[in-house]
Amino acid sequence: MTGVFEGFATIGILIALGILLAHLKVIDANGQRTLSTLAFFVASPALLVTVLESSDVDEVFSGALLATAAAVVVTAAVFAVVAAVRHEPLGPSVVGTLCSAYVNAGNLGLPIAAYVLGDPALVAPVILMQLLLLQPLALVLLDADASSTRLSWRAVVARPLTNPITIGSFIGLVLAVTGARLPSAVHDPLELVGGMAVPSMLLAYGVSLRLGPLPGRGVSAGRLGFVVGLKMVVQPSVAYLVGRFALGLDTPALLAVTVLSALPTAQNVFIIASRYERAQLLARDAIFVSTLASVPVVMVITALVA
Repeated sequence: MTGVFEGFATIGILIALGILLAHLKVIDANGQRTLSTLAFFVASPALLVTVLESSDVDEVFSGALLATAAAVVVTAAVFAVVAAVRHEPLGPSVVGTLCSAYVNAGNLGLPIAAYVLGDPALVAPVILMQLLLLQPLALVLLDADASSTRLSWRAVVARPLTNPITIGSFIGLVLAVTGARLPSAVHDPLELVGGMAVPSMLLAYGVSLRLGPLPGRGVSAGRLGFVVGLKMVVQPSVAYLVGRFALGLDTPALLAVTVLSALPTAQNVFIIASRYERAQLLARDAIFVSTLASVPVVMVITALVA
């Protein structure tokens, strides 16, 4: 359980620092946008290249990937169907789907995989599935929603190829599959720049908490509860059921996919929402509430499944 507390403590301290900096007027709304932009266009792509470069391809393309993907697809589909029935706009619907199904596999998933599950490589399927499938699709839809003109199919196909996060993910995966390694003169600067990604996301999130409405006051309780319920209950439940009954995963693998599916909404969902100016308050509040809720949820799952 130490890894769980350490992971959440790291997140909490950096968010609190962002709140303090905003309260002291060291960072204002313009500074928050700068941090978000830096994380989206520069730091996150660099981080993805260096993280995915050393990932184990065999671990990625395993039964755990299928269970994880099934949990994401089912959870995202539930939100998307409800949004369609309610005739909600595309942009907020995409952000809401990400809030419901996009887990914090980076700065929280890695320590939990290492200290609770015993193998940091277990988080690789989650990271790659989200970065190479879920996130590029969401970015294409958000680009389409933000465009003032109707996009042709060529433009839709080309959009992921011009998105910095997708480009970083693709380069990292190619390096992992081919076994190639970047020269130190390239890898080391990328690693330094990538080190800014998570702190920038968390600080920007903390600033937004201080400068914006308090969590729960900018989004209806029903909408927020629906999103967090999907994230904390539906997604890990589907991962467990598929992993156990459809794939027959052993106990360690089953515990891994269930725990990792129960992680809270990732901070980069807020960065994406801020970048496209769609449903920022929902993203912010979903991250906040799901992060608090995931502590007892992960503990219960660990106790029951293990």
